[in-house]
Amino acid sequence: MAENIGILFQWLVFLGMAFTSIVASLFLITRKNPIHSALLLVLNFLCVAVIYLLLQSQFIAVIQVIVYAGAIVMLVVFVIMLLDLEEELRSGLRLLYSKVFGVGLAGLFLVAIVYSVAASSLTGKRGPYTPDKLQANVKAVGEVLFTDYLFPFEIVSILIVAAIVGAVVLSKKKSR
Repeated sequence: MAENIGILFQWLVFLGMAFTSIVASLFLITRKNPIHSALLLVLNFLCVAVIYLLLQSQFIAVIQVIVYAGAIVMLVVFVIMLLDLEEELRSGLRLLYSKVFGVGLAGLFLVAIVYSVAASSLTGKRGPYTPDKLQANVKAVGEVLFTDYLFPFEIVSILIVAAIVGAVVLSKKKSR
């Protein structure tokens, strides 16, 4: 009986976090104020971290909160503060083109995701790092990240730095 209550509680928490994450995602892309969008992004990241906790992946949940909800959102807020968004909102024609382009790109991504899910199943060979091995072993995750996946890890960090430098340069040109 107690086990059934525990499973029911986990399902309720999962459904609550999934619903909150979906609603936060929808509000995230529909808000005009970028700071509100950043706060909704933090809420979304926290919901995903709770879902990771329900899956018994404590390490990934902690990384989700520290890296994404902490560092990445702070970078996003920093870049938002550097840009002059009021001027961008005043130019209505460019905003219309951006919305049309964004809707078209989102539709293209949706078609690609549906096609990739429906067209084929995952047929890869099993590697030495199975999910069971990585789930409970933080050392194995660190070894994989900093040996096999070091190059993609460094490329992402370079892209983030380049994006921040680009935002600073763009905001300096507009302020002169």
